[in-house]
Amino acid sequence: MALALESLVLIFPLLLSLDLFVPKSISAISIVGNETDKLALLQFKSKISDDPNGVLASWNESSPFCQWVGVTCGLKHQRVISLNLYNQELVGTISPHIGNLSFLRSFNLGNNSFCSEIPPEIGRLLRLHNLNLGNNLLQGEIPVNLSGCSNLINVTLDHNHLIGGVPFELGSLSELAVLCLENNNLSGTIPASIGNLSSLQIFWAHYNNFGGEISDKFSQLRSLTEFAIAANNYSGVLPPVLYNLSSLRIVSLGVNNFHGIVRPDIGLVLPNLQKLSLPLSQVSGPIPPSLSNASELYFFDIGESRFTGNVPTGFGNLQNLQWLNFYGNFLHDDLEFVTSLANCSKLQLLDMSFNQFQGILPNSINNLSSQLTWLTFGGNNISGSFPSEISNLFNLNVLDMDSNLLNGSVPSSIGKLSNLHSLYLDHNQFIGEIPSSLGNITGFLHLNLGLNNFEGSIPSSLGNLKYLLVLGLHGNKLNGTIPQQLMSLSASFNIDVSFNSLTGSLPTELGELKNILFLVVSNNKLFGEIPSTIGNLISLEHLEMQENLFQGSIPPLNQLMGLQYLDLSHNNLSGGVPQYFETLSTLIYLNLSFNNLSGEVPSKGIFKNATAVGVLGNTKLCGGAPELHLQACPLQKHKKRTNPMLTLEIALPSSFLALALIFLSLYLTRKTKKKSLSSPSFGRFHPKISYQELLNATGGFSSSNLIGSGSFGMVYSGTLSPEGTTVAVKVLKLSQPGASKSFMAECRALSNIQHRNLVRILTACSSIDFECNDFKALVYEFMPNGSLERWLHPEDGHIQLRNLDLLQRINIAIDVASALHYLHKQCETPVIHCDVKPSNVLLDNDFTAHLSDFGLARLLSKSGIDAVSSQFTSASVKGTTGYAAPEYGMGAPMSTHGDVYSYGILLLEIFTGKRPTDNSFSDDLNLRNFVKMALPELATEMMDQFLLTEGMQEAQSSIGSSSNHRNECIECLISTLEIGIACSAESPSDRIDIKDVDNRLLSIRDKFIGSRRHD
Repeated sequence: MALALESLVLIFPLLLSLDLFVPKSISAISIVGNETDKLALLQFKSKISDDPNGVLASWNESSPFCQWVGVTCGLKHQRVISLNLYNQELVGTISPHIGNLSFLRSFNLGNNSFCSEIPPEIGRLLRLHNLNLGNNLLQGEIPVNLSGCSNLINVTLDHNHLIGGVPFELGSLSELAVLCLENNNLSGTIPASIGNLSSLQIFWAHYNNFGGEISDKFSQLRSLTEFAIAANNYSGVLPPVLYNLSSLRIVSLGVNNFHGIVRPDIGLVLPNLQKLSLPLSQVSGPIPPSLSNASELYFFDIGESRFTGNVPTGFGNLQNLQWLNFYGNFLHDDLEFVTSLANCSKLQLLDMSFNQFQGILPNSINNLSSQLTWLTFGGNNISGSFPSEISNLFNLNVLDMDSNLLNGSVPSSIGKLSNLHSLYLDHNQFIGEIPSSLGNITGFLHLNLGLNNFEGSIPSSLGNLKYLLVLGLHGNKLNGTIPQQLMSLSASFNIDVSFNSLTGSLPTELGELKNILFLVVSNNKLFGEIPSTIGNLISLEHLEMQENLFQGSIPPLNQLMGLQYLDLSHNNLSGGVPQYFETLSTLIYLNLSFNNLSGEVPSKGIFKNATAVGVLGNTKLCGGAPELHLQACPLQKHKKRTNPMLTLEIALPSSFLALALIFLSLYLTRKTKKKSLSSPSFGRFHPKISYQELLNATGGFSSSNLIGSGSFGMVYSGTLSPEGTTVAVKVLKLSQPGASKSFMAECRALSNIQHRNLVRILTACSSIDFECNDFKALVYEFMPNGSLERWLHPEDGHIQLRNLDLLQRINIAIDVASALHYLHKQCETPVIHCDVKPSNVLLDNDFTAHLSDFGLARLLSKSGIDAVSSQFTSASVKGTTGYAAPEYGMGAPMSTHGDVYSYGILLLEIFTGKRPTDNSFSDDLNLRNFVKMALPELATEMMDQFLLTEGMQEAQSSIGSSSNHRNECIECLISTLEIGIACSAESPSDRIDIKDVDNRLLSIRDKFIGSRRHD
């Protein structure tokens, strides 16, 4: 009997867990177990600080806990076996009482906002099979005693902020099949014990700070199918253990410092290979022909590496091939492989740019897959003519042939490529007329035909390209007039028709180019007066009109408050130098040389810097700064005359400096290609700056100059010598994991975009400090009024900062919408900001808003998909709690719809004064629902009360009393908040387009201003 009882005690837990029977004599034990599970769940709920979807509302005494949302119990023993709260937008910490759910087999909290550390009590869950804590905000280290969950099959901890190393003890999890650790701040060496996981199939550890070597024990992972360690700090040769894992399908090793060669027999030892990704590495040598043996290969990416030799023709045997990227290597052959690729019927991307390919472009390129969307081979030595039957590739989005030796004419059949977004033919030897059929491709975003030998007139059909952002026709032999239709390209921000033989006058319709940033018409034969409508181009930053025959006076440009570069030299302009140039604070280069200008030269503003102003060859000018060495004006009788020889000696170097600046500007405004991730110089006249200069500028990074801090850096105000420019200097905390990736993301985003409502990056510093530590910093234009966050939610003692009136808030909302419209729709490479919130909106002296902080930005390709080089730009793109779009929590890719959602929340916050994380929001109430329920009857109850008290009183006192004005203000506010509701819709497809947002806000502002004038 004693032996039987002992046996029962030993086997009872097993029988209970299997639900085989529950003895009546021990029913009390089940009750106790049930109560333990219930208490553990209630403790879990108590640690939830925000439940916007109300998923835990059912967790109360009104129903059995086995019926609570997300809870699953075993049928017989009624113990919790699964807790699934995936993607419920929960905010809080994970209660350690979760370790009391002793029957738990699946624990899924993925895609929420849990923070703090992973409780080590999870290690008590002996039956746990599935653990998913991915896409949260978890910190700290991976608990060592996670190894106590000996039955684990899946461990997903990706997209968090975990630090430290991978515990050696995880190597004891013999059942583990999936280990996902990507997008964290983990470091150290992956322990050799991972090689003991004989059941492991998927190992993802990319986007971390791992280094060292991959242990030889990894060769024991015979079941491994996916191995991804891209974007870490690995160096040395490619891990030789990989060649022993014949089951591998996906291998991702790029953005490391691996060197050496790929083994010639890789396709034989890894016959199941489907994806091989090695971009941004030091791997060299030939591309192994044996890859053609991996018949399932669909993705091959060696962009910006060091491969040499030929491209194997065997790639043509890979029937599943979709992605083939050779960009930026040292490959050289006669393009025979292109013919073989005609067999790859699924090919979507072929990038051969910036190698050493040569020979004649084969006609077989017309036979490539009809699914091809991206075809680029710029930056080579390819000759021959334009492909005659290019229209066969009717799905092309991007076609790049620039910087080759191509010649002949461009056939009119190119107009049949109706899906084309971007066409680059610049830097070749094309002749003949520009095909008018290009005007049929109405979806064009970027068209560059510059630096060829095109002749004839500019086709008026180009006026059909309503979405065209960049038009490059410079450096050809074009003649005739500039078509009036070209002035209808209202979306364009860069038009360059310089260095041609264009004649006639500039169309007065020029003023319709509302979004133009760069306008270059220099070195032509244009004549007549410069149209006064050019003063309507309020976005204009760069204007070149030199080397023409323009006459008359300089038109009013005083409304161009963003103008930075203006060259009107070598024309026949007359009249005086306008006084308003003194007030254009953004102007950094002004060349008026060799005209017929007369009168006194102003002495303030830009004219105080003689090296930034050119006035040579205007013999009737006088006065100005002494450094200009002009004759004294008649009324200044006592001014000492300048020695003519001295004038000549100084003027000649000045003219050379002016020419140097002109050529520098021309160079920087041309499309260029980069072959590395090294930091460029960003500002047009700001070279890369040294550590010493930044140290001096910020007073030794003094605490008195500290104006802000964030996850990855400290921001200081500083003054650059010798010009005395006030700047903001963001010094990266390189000890903080992910800081370097944030630096790189911001550099890549901001180096290619310019807009009046984006914070401007002036330069960057990547160096070492005086203690030989790595040092990285970004230098921005200084914003005197700080962030919008500071004005909406002032700290104690600064309540006066809240006095943003209604019109100011509307203008700020318009500024941010305009910035997003530019990023999404008008950039050559579209940009997703990913972190739109008040602290990232900065205000200048005039309270003009500038969107800042691109540390999480995601670049898109010209076709709208993730760009090849941008997939490694940021360690995390999840955004900020309260502002991040809900679909991101479900693993959806970053999109412009996500920015629109964040903008909608920002808009609601601007006019209600409430943060989306306000403590007053609980259960299923959030900022959007709060506003939606209040509109329109209770609108005044939830608006920022300042707008209904002081703000409106001040507004009314400035325009006189009006019984209708308060109602008009409320109507304006309601209309604006309705836009915020539409932007923050739950479904991305239901959100309105940012361009419509911009237009609607402008209409609201116009109506509001009109009502004030009427009153």
